[in-house]
This record gives sequence, C-alpha cells and structure tokens, in this order.
Amino acid sequence: MNGWSMDSWRRFPASQLPRYPDEGALAAAEARLRRYPPLVFAGEARRLTTALARAGEGRGFVLQGGDCAESFQDFTADIIRDTFRVLLQMSVVLTFGAGVPVTKIGRMAGQYAKPRSSDNETRDGVSLPSYRGDIINGPDFTAAARMPDPARMESAYFQSAGTMNLLRAFAGGGYADLHQAHRWNLGFVARSPLAQRYQELAHRIDETMKFMAACGMTSTTTPQLHETEFYTSHEALLLPYEEALTRTDSTTGEPYACSAHFLWIGDRTRQPDGAHVEFLRGVRNPIGLKVGPTLEPEGLLRLMDRLNPDGQPGRLTLISRMGADKVARCLPPLLRAARRHGMPVAWLCDPMHGNTITTANRMKTRKFDQILAEVRGFFDVHAAEGSTPGGLHVEMTGQDVTECTGGAHALSEHDLSARYETFCDPRLNAEQALEMAFLVAEELKARRGGPADMVAAQ
Repeated sequence: MNGWSMDSWRRFPASQLPRYPDEGALAAAEARLRRYPPLVFAGEARRLTTALARAGEGRGFVLQGGDCAESFQDFTADIIRDTFRVLLQMSVVLTFGAGVPVTKIGRMAGQYAKPRSSDNETRDGVSLPSYRGDIINGPDFTAAARMPDPARMESAYFQSAGTMNLLRAFAGGGYADLHQAHRWNLGFVARSPLAQRYQELAHRIDETMKFMAACGMTSTTTPQLHETEFYTSHEALLLPYEEALTRTDSTTGEPYACSAHFLWIGDRTRQPDGAHVEFLRGVRNPIGLKVGPTLEPEGLLRLMDRLNPDGQPGRLTLISRMGADKVARCLPPLLRAARRHGMPVAWLCDPMHGNTITTANRMKTRKFDQILAEVRGFFDVHAAEGSTPGGLHVEMTGQDVTECTGGAHALSEHDLSARYETFCDPRLNAEQALEMAFLVAEELKARRGGPADMVAAQ
C-alpha cells in the first residue's frame, strides 16, 4: 500500500474541502460515523468490479445516472422510486441496443456534496461561502445556512441508509421485473411526439419478451427477470465522511469505502499528489476518474499508475466529460495513451458537464442536442480508435422538471422557469432521459448489432 492508511490523505494538499469553524464538533461527528454500520458491503463492490471489467472488454455496458446533488428536502419514497424506475426503463432499452448486459449504477444514496468553482458566492454586494451540497451546508443565501456544519454528515448518512433500504427493496422485491419495466416503456412511446421513431424498437423488445415467455422464461420460472442488481455511487469529495465510513473487510482484510459501491474523483480534485487521489488509491472499491479536456496524456498515465498500480481489471473507470465541441479533438490522444499503457479500463461518457451554458437571465441549462452530440462523438472516437465505449454517466431525475432544453417536447429557455428545481446543475427530466436511451440504443444497434440478451440485463 506504499504508506497508505485510512487517514493518510490528511497529509496531502486538499481542494474543495470546507473549512469547519468547530474542529471539535467535526471530530465528534466523525467518531460517531465510525461506529455506524456500513451502507454497502465489500462483496457487492467486488461484484461491481467484475461487471465493470466486462464493460471494459466490450462484454457489458454501464448506465450510471441520478441527481446532480441529492437534497435533504427531496428525501421521499416517490422521488427515489421514480429515479430508480427511469434507470430501469433506460437499461431495458440500452440492453437491447448494446446486445450485452447493462450494469445499473445510481448517483443515489450519498451524492450530497458538490465541487464549486469559487469558495464564495456574492449577491448584491454580500459575500457568503458557496453552497457545497446538503452534506456540508444549506442552499439558502444566509450566513447561518452557508456555514459548514459537521452534523450534516450524520443527516446524510441516515438519509443514505433510508435510500439504500428502498433501493434494495425495489431491486429485489418485484418492482424491477423486466416485463413491468418494458410496459412502462410502451407507455412512454405512446406519449412521445417521436412515437413512430421509437415504435419499431419498442415492438422488437416486445416480441423478444413474448418469445422468452413462450419458451417458459417468465418472472415465475426465471428469478433474473423478477429482480436486478443495482449499485450506488457518488463523488468522493468530502473526505472526512469517506474516511469515517471506511471499513476493513473481514474476509480479505482489505479496506473498503462503505459509503457507496462506486466512488469517483472529479475533474477538480484529480491532482496526482492531492488528498482525494491519495484516499481513493487505497480503498478496494471500483473507482472512477473524470477525464476533462485539460488533462494531458502524461497526466492521465500518472493517475492510472497511482490509482491502479496492479492493473486490476474493473478497478478503474475513466469517465470522459469533454463537451460536444471538444470530444473529437481531446479524447483520441487520451485513448491512445491508455491503450499504449496496456492497463484495462472501462470508458464511460459523461455528456452533461462539458455542455453547461448560462442563459441571459442567469439560469444554467444544457441543450439536449449537445448532450446527444457528445455521446455520438464519444462513440465515433472509439470506433475510429478501435476501442470499446463502456457506458453512459448522466445527470437525470425521475421528476418532470424543466432544466434542460430540447428533446422531443422541444423545451425552450422560456420553459425553464416552469419547474427549475435543481440547486446545482441542470438535469434531464424523466422523458428526456428515456428519450436519450432510445436514441443511444439506435446508435448502439447500428454500430454493434445483434439481439439483446434480455435475461442477462438483470
């Protein structure tokens, strides 16, 4: 482990961490968290590592999605259910398009912290600490709300535990039944202005389901159709929280970050000699690394060596977030460098973060066409380089919000104010997310071909 310990990150320079006014209160909150049960288990993380290795080899596909930042006020069963439901719907469509099993990872049950471009926010001459997510401070623009409070870590833990409880129940209790998820898709197709375009794919999935039933593969006879594996993830930003929830696996003796199955390092915290890289290099979870347009090939290789020195398949996932106008130029050198290095990695496309714009009335939004253009560009680059696109990483919600423009219903900037609810970045709403799944499935079928293994999807 080359000198790694659960707290060795504290000796390294750290960016994007809050300054807590009361160090004693912070230490007490960390001590309480260390006594709490883990949110996930090492065996689950190892199964996800295996699935990510398959995606890197082209034998699987990854769908990672959820909120930009979860909020304490949106901790309701309906909101959790609706996001889970849309991810199920998307996975069914993508499985048919990709022709391989789809691994589902939610940005859920812990995505409470967000990096910020500035430490402070100024309004009307008043400057306060920036809102960094509910696990750190509150969104209201008051001195009291914006003060970092370590007690929020415990609130995040308990809400994450409640979310995990629901997700496990949905995944294993019949809500994830493949036939049910497909019926939801048929309802979406009927409502969509682009129904005719999606109808053929929906019909082919329906025929596959009927054929499977005729062969005796039903939810009663085949448990894989009745339940699914679902994993959780978030950006490992608030290191005191992550350290406090790290446990030593009793079967292997290795450390696992038990706040989520999959953790990633953001584009703002990927310094090779920084605290976030130091922490994540030592835990045995599968981990992700956001790869932006400013990252040079040499820097990528250095990070790959630091985060996965043993070259373990499935250990490291590279998440490209370039922007639609940069992916064709910036991604190929990184793909070539990674291929020359020889380390097995899975490549995911994050088409959201590089395509954020601000409207004239200072609302952040993203254009659906630009999001889709980056996905297509990502696939084009992989095709040209002879490598495998491993999956998608999107910010989305199961709610009918109006935060991204475009899509089949042609939302405009004028429509944004109808239900603009995010405190951070704009998300695809439920219909836009599912529409993207259908469009990406078309791309995958055209590029890869072959019928989907619907059973393996689960």
